[in-house]
Amino acid sequence: MNLTVFGATGGIGREIVRQALGAGHRVTAVVRDPARLDVTGDALEVFRADLADPEELRAAVSGRDAVLSGLGARSRKDAGVATRLTRTVLRAMEAEGVRRLLVVSAGPVGPAPEGDGALDRAMRGLVSAVLKDVYTDLRGMEAELARSGTDWTSVRPPRLQNKPLTGHYRTVVGGFPRQGRFIARADVAHAMLAMIDDGGTVKQGVGVAY
Repeated sequence: MNLTVFGATGGIGREIVRQALGAGHRVTAVVRDPARLDVTGDALEVFRADLADPEELRAAVSGRDAVLSGLGARSRKDAGVATRLTRTVLRAMEAEGVRRLLVVSAGPVGPAPEGDGALDRAMRGLVSAVLKDVYTDLRGMEAELARSGTDWTSVRPPRLQNKPLTGHYRTVVGGFPRQGRFIARADVAHAMLAMIDDGGTVKQGVGVAY
């Protein structure tokens, strides 16, 4: 497949690029600073852009089979970037008639798992309070997706870890895995790539966790 990856220098975006190349896909990595991308490959194209102008991004998404995005706030002070930058990506995709989009959101943005215990509910409430602005931003991003004409999927992980790929995790379409507290960034990337051709995830939020 021909894929475009936004946020390619972030933890999940970099893993998407690396794993996609390893699987034999052609990848366009959209980055602000190419020097920060430490992944290489003959099937990799690096596209430099600041993500402010949809017209500038049209060439990066034109003719692609799918677009995958790891864009989002790295801290509370960055809250708002997920909604703003995803809106730009959506406009570029819609202008080029590219439909498939998968983005990274967060577990607390979706519904709470059925049957979660008191500890998990308390942890969820605490994290949601501390990162309120970030989750407000992600909800705004998901609202932009819902209003778009794309075949989107919002992948919602819990706390992220920098650990090796396992390929073993749980997914719940429209919900979240019970007692799902952690997942490696590499496994989030793996899940996103696996969902590209999964029609059951289109226009859905998907919880993913160990």
